[in-house]
Amino acid sequence: MKETLLKIREDALSAISAPDADLEAIRIRYLGKKGELTAVLRGMGQLTAEERPVIGQIANEVREAIEKELGAKAEAQKAEALNKSLIAEKLDVTVPGTAVNVGHVHPIARIQREMEEIFIGMGFDIVEGPEIEYDYYNFQALNIPPDHPARDTQDTFYISENILLRTQTSSVQARTMETRKPPIRIVSPGRVYRSDAVDATHSPLFHQMEGLVIDRGVTMGNLKGALEMFAQTMFGADTRVRFRPHHFPFTEPSAEVDVSCFACGGKGCRLCKGEGWIEILGAGMVHPNVLTMGGIDPNEYSGFAFGMGIERIAMLKYHIDDMRHLYENDVRFLKQF
Repeated sequence: MKETLLKIREDALSAISAPDADLEAIRIRYLGKKGELTAVLRGMGQLTAEERPVIGQIANEVREAIEKELGAKAEAQKAEALNKSLIAEKLDVTVPGTAVNVGHVHPIARIQREMEEIFIGMGFDIVEGPEIEYDYYNFQALNIPPDHPARDTQDTFYISENILLRTQTSSVQARTMETRKPPIRIVSPGRVYRSDAVDATHSPLFHQMEGLVIDRGVTMGNLKGALEMFAQTMFGADTRVRFRPHHFPFTEPSAEVDVSCFACGGKGCRLCKGEGWIEILGAGMVHPNVLTMGGIDPNEYSGFAFGMGIERIAMLKYHIDDMRHLYENDVRFLKQF
């Protein structure tokens, strides 16, 4: 039995010393419940009283030797694995890092913020309103009667007979006149919806900014001064403004407003199609009917209003020739801004 125990120790230590030793398998083979050392110890009942202590001591020494060697080999394997990992995963801190793509403000949002800052500088408040709107605020309160072409279902997304997706942010002006007393000086940016086919200059969803000023003694000259200030701040100090007669149901008189081409200075180029002028917005004096429906006496107060497409300003500012670029999320396009 003594020779058997010594042979177990010799075999176990030899197995442990192997380079690719499976330590768990070795532990089970020699020290497990059904291991070789346990099998030998079960035969100790056949020994005499004098032999048992001697064999028991040898068995304990064998167990301790095997466990000690298993522990030492486990530490060695762990250290070796760590060294291999460090070699395989080493990092050269002198190598330049990979550039991280950082998001930035979309050109539409950038232009909207710039426009807001210009009008805030002129004393305007920013006011917002619901995109799902009542027919009354979107049309009736703006002097657009039921038979007006703008009510055609081909132009407007109706949810029900009296509820629709707003076609203009002018609805915010109607709401503001009900809740504020003059003097009023606001701009209302936001999304609007029209049933238009998608092409280079049209989209069923786009952004507008409407402006409204109401006070005693407001004139067309005040409107021209405010729009000149906006145009010169947005497009350059040499920009000129031109008013052309037009018709809008909610303003009288009404005008379409052009700015001198900031690319050619009015000489004529591809951007302005050789005309020297670029249309940017519609404007006019608030119609007396609109003031009356808003609870404001047109005999005491007057006002002006204007509206412009934010996409159009962005396209002019950045020389973009197709509105669809602003919505296609092409990273190559967006990186330019």
